[in-house]
Amino acid sequence: MAQMGRPRQFDRIAALTTAMHLFWEHGYEATSLARLKTALGISAPSFYAAFGSKEALFQETVRCYLTTHGTVTDCLWDTGMAPRLAIETALRRSAAMQAGSGHPTGCMVVLGVVGTGCDADATLTAALDASRARTGAGMLACVERGIAQGELRPDTEPRALATVFESFLLGLTTLARDGVSAAAMDAAITQVMRLWDLACVQPQPVDNATIRAASSGVAGL
Repeated sequence: MAQMGRPRQFDRIAALTTAMHLFWEHGYEATSLARLKTALGISAPSFYAAFGSKEALFQETVRCYLTTHGTVTDCLWDTGMAPRLAIETALRRSAAMQAGSGHPTGCMVVLGVVGTGCDADATLTAALDASRARTGAGMLACVERGIAQGELRPDTEPRALATVFESFLLGLTTLARDGVSAAAMDAAITQVMRLWDLACVQPQPVDNATIRAASSGVAGL
């Protein structure tokens, strides 16, 4: 009698990535347990044994996203980087990631909140809300640094200028979902950064080579 082969072991990391892509693509509500179990190739008992619940799995995928794809805006807190360059780099890295291949388009931080429904428990989206708030605070910190360092005029309204860049960043998700290319979004970023230059005491030359090098860090995400 032929010996049966060893059963394939469950790859939890691969399953987590698959689940993250499902939540990223379809949102929390539209990603049903049935869809998750089918995509992961496991039974209901195995699903609950591995992840506990749909809610717990969603939160785990959010943590996975924030420590990988979600790091594209971490440069906003790099005080060793010029504030204008930090904002521009965050925008370009995010655009490249959101329009990239190998995963759903757009940003899960934005799409995950939208996809949870109005009645969702606040704890379900807490990490996403905190990430979005941190990015907004980073934009504001960059503008405030620009004023403090004398690059931006002292009468610049920091929150208003930071909100412009934050709103543009959030809008990239819609553009990416609509199929707008990374190149087109990159060109738009060049235009929106001129708002910073208009607020400058003396416009600074932009080193495009430095920006491209900083933005290339998204290649592996």
